[in-house]
This record gives sequence, structure tokens and C-alpha cells, in this order.
Amino acid sequence: MPSKRLSVVVTRRLPEVVETRLTELFDVRLRDDDTPMTRAEIVAAVKEADVLVPTLSDTIDASLIAQAGERLRLIANYGAGFDHIDVETARQRGILVSNTPGVVTEDTADIVLSLILAVTRRLPEGLGAMQSGDWSGWAPTAFLGGRLGGRRLGILGMGRIGMAVARRARAFGMQIHYHNRRRLRPEVEEQVEATWWESLDQMVARMDIISVNCPHTPSTFHLLNSRRLKLLKPSAVVVNTSRGEVIDEAALTRILKAGEIAGAGLDVYEQGSQLNPELRNQPNVVLLPHMGSATEEGRVEMGEKVIINIKTFADGHRPPDQVVPSML
Repeated sequence: MPSKRLSVVVTRRLPEVVETRLTELFDVRLRDDDTPMTRAEIVAAVKEADVLVPTLSDTIDASLIAQAGERLRLIANYGAGFDHIDVETARQRGILVSNTPGVVTEDTADIVLSLILAVTRRLPEGLGAMQSGDWSGWAPTAFLGGRLGGRRLGILGMGRIGMAVARRARAFGMQIHYHNRRRLRPEVEEQVEATWWESLDQMVARMDIISVNCPHTPSTFHLLNSRRLKLLKPSAVVVNTSRGEVIDEAALTRILKAGEIAGAGLDVYEQGSQLNPELRNQPNVVLLPHMGSATEEGRVEMGEKVIINIKTFADGHRPPDQVVPSML
């Protein structure tokens, strides 16, 4: 007799091809509409399911995990980030956690360069003028921005995405600098002619553009705090596509409003979808709705990784993308 299929609960709508494949392989419960599950719905799910497939919009904390039933043995996260999941508590309960690393690298790096260009070349201002009908024709001094060639880009976190950003920036003629907990191997640095800074303070003070590409951990919370933000040059630009908590958003808002830096491009926010209202309508700020990974190809690949993680677990093996304590 065939073994009983795993009970899988998915907390958000996923690409149709992913949902179809999940249905073929498992006893899956899908969402009817593209809205987050309530906490009560997730609690009910973890009481009955073998596998939970959450997304970054779900908070899987210790109190929720404590209510999980005996059947729950895998949290197969749809996404690379896992700071919304209490991995340590899950481990103590014997529940494995997996994620989908590497899928969004190129897509996120594209958005980083898009934000850099949008801020430095004042693209939203130009777009606004065209949409409002205020443009009266070309003028030598209108919408003057700055070229990227020759600018110093400081990458905070030179992992997969940081390296992908560096490759793109080099193609624009930018000078690559980075700060990491550990220096990269010389042959890796040579690929993008990167300069390592052991001191984040010293790097921040000398860069034209800062790109935040590190994960959110206890050690990176408010890594760009008020003191460090004040080290930036008046002509500097800050771009964040990683996690909002890495920047003290209130401090960033203050220096932007005061004109102490040239601008910012943000795709993530400290309070999730609760955007600081004072960031809106700033002419030197470009805001995106967390769309760094928003490509059809990327979202399908994320789903494929989720399926592989669950299928491998169902076959009695550890998921290939298991999150382990050393990653925290």
C-alpha cells in the first residue's frame, strides 16, 4: 500500500504551477485568496499539519510553535529570509526549518541597481513631471542628476547578493568597496576589484552610495544607526533591499528631511508594511513595495525549492536547504 501523503498547509497564494505540483504530491491546503492567514488560522494549521509553508508575512514565534501538534515536523519557508521564524524553538521541539536560498540573488541585485539609478538620476521626479503634464520641454539645467561611473559603492554584506550587485556596479564603472565580518578570499575580491574595510565607520564616511545587503540578525539590528548615518557625506545615497531593521529608519528619515544626505532608495522597511509616513513624498527618496524578488521566474524557483525540501523530508532525509543553528 502507498504511504500516507503528508498534510501540507500553505499560508499564502503561490504561483499556479507551484500550487498544482504541491497538490499532485501532497495532501495540501491552499489559500483561496491572496491575503495572509490570521494568527488563529496558522495556530489551527500547526495543530493538524505535518508541514507548514509560511512566508515572510507570517510570524512563526515561540508561542505559536508551542501550540503545534505532534504531527508538525517541518516548516518549509517560502523565501530565503527566516528571521520571522523562531528556529531555535522549532529545533527544541524537533521541528526542522528549511528555506529557499540563492533563488532571488540576481533579481534583488537588479532592483539594487534600479534604485541607485532612480535616486541618482532623479527618475521619479522626471516621471512625475511627465504624468502631471508639467513638462514644457528640455532645459540645460532641468533634472540634473549624477553619473554612476567613478562613484564609490560601499556594499554592506558581500554574500551572494552583494557580489551580484558588485558585478553590475563594475559594469557601470563604479568602484567597489565592502564591509563583511570576514574578508573574502583574494581571488574573489579580484573578480570585482573590491576593497575590504574592516571598519564600517571608516567605509561609510567615504562612500558615495551604500547598499545594504546583509541579513537581519541581533548583531545587524540598526547596524546603520543614527551615529553611523551622520558619518555619511552630504552627497551620499543609501539603498536597502535586504531587511528594514538593519537601518534605524527614524534616524534615516530625519537626515533625509534635513537634507544631510542626497537621497535613499528603499524596498524594505523597519515595521514591515507599516511605512513611516514622513518618508512619503520626499523628492530625494524612492520607495518600492518589497519587490526585490518579484519576478515570475524567481517566485516559481522558490516554490520548486519548497517542493524539493518537503519531498526530501517525506522520503526520510533532511531537506537540502535546512536552516541550522550555525546560520543564525
